[in-house]
Amino acid sequence: MLNRLTKLALGLALPLALLTAGPALAEIRDQTIKFASANNKGHPQVTGMEKFAELAKEKSGGKIEVKLFPGGTLGGDVQTVSALQGGVIEMTVLNAGILASNVKEFGAVDLPFLFNSGEEADKVMDGPFGTGLMERLSDTGVVGLAYWELGFRNLTNNRHAVTKLEDIKGLKIRTIQSPIPVELFNSLGANAVPLPYTELYTALETGTVDGQENPSANILNAKFYEVQKYMTLTRHQYNPQIVLISKKFWDGLNDEEKAVLQQAAVEARDFQRKVSREQDAAALEEIRKTGMEVSELSPEETQRLRDAVKPMIEKFSADIGQETVQALFKEIGAVRGQ
Repeated sequence: MLNRLTKLALGLALPLALLTAGPALAEIRDQTIKFASANNKGHPQVTGMEKFAELAKEKSGGKIEVKLFPGGTLGGDVQTVSALQGGVIEMTVLNAGILASNVKEFGAVDLPFLFNSGEEADKVMDGPFGTGLMERLSDTGVVGLAYWELGFRNLTNNRHAVTKLEDIKGLKIRTIQSPIPVELFNSLGANAVPLPYTELYTALETGTVDGQENPSANILNAKFYEVQKYMTLTRHQYNPQIVLISKKFWDGLNDEEKAVLQQAAVEARDFQRKVSREQDAAALEEIRKTGMEVSELSPEETQRLRDAVKPMIEKFSADIGQETVQALFKEIGAVRGQ
C-alpha cells in the first residue's frame, strides 16, 4: 500500500508532467483567427503578424489558422478595437497609447522622451509596469498578449526643414488619435490634427495637413517620401505596440489553445523587435536616397523640445494618475541603474 507521502508525490508529479509536456494537441480545436493592422505588408508590424501566424499554426499542429488583414482593410485602429470588443475580429496590433481612451493609465506610454533605447523600453514594457497595464484591460473587452514595437517617432513636413523649436510653429501635423500626441505637438507650437493612419497619405497629398510623425519604417513603407520633403530625427516618442485579442473569443478558448496563442505572441515579439530595429536603420538610409532632406536636432535643441513639453507632461500625469507615472519613471530609473 502506498503511504501518504508517496501518494502526495504522485499527485503532484502528474500535473507537473502535464505542464512540462507542452500543449496537448488533442485538446486544440480548429480555429480561424482574423488578425488586423493598419500597416502594410512589408512593415515590421506585419512581419511580426506573419511570424505569429506561422508559430500559431506550428504549435497547434495546424489547427489554428491566422488570417492576416494588414493595410487597414478592416478599418483604422479605433474601429478595430471596437470590432475586437464586439467579437467581430479576433486580433489586432496597435500603438499601446491608443488604449488610453479605454484605460487612462495607458496614456503613460505616450509621454514624450521617455526611453533612450528600444532595449530600455523592452525591459520596462515586459516588466511589472507593462504587465500591470495589461491587467487593467480585463473589463474592456480585450486581452493583451505581448508588447511589440513600432520604434521612435520622427517628424516630417512639406513646408520647410525643422532644425529648431521655432520651425515647428504653425505646422499642421497629423497625430495618432490619442490625447497626448495631440497635446505634445500643440505644446511645440504646431496645430495637431488627429487622423486615422489609413487616411494619412491622402491628407498629406492634398495638403490637408503639412506633415506627420512616425518611425522611419512607417515613412518608407507608406511612401510618405512621395508627399513630404523634409524629415527631422526628433525621436520624440517611442511606441510600444500591444497585441490584443478579443475577450469574447479568448474566453471561449481552452487552456491549451490560450497557451499556444500566448507563446506564439511572445516568441513573435522577440523576432518582431529584432526586425523592427534592423528595418528602422535600413529605412532611414532608403529615405535619404529618395531625396528627402533629413535633419538632426542638436542636443541643445532636443533639450529645448523637452523643456517645452514639461508642462504638458505634468498636466497629463494628473490625468493618467501620479501613481502610475511615478511607477513608470521608477522602473525606467531601475533599468538605467539609477
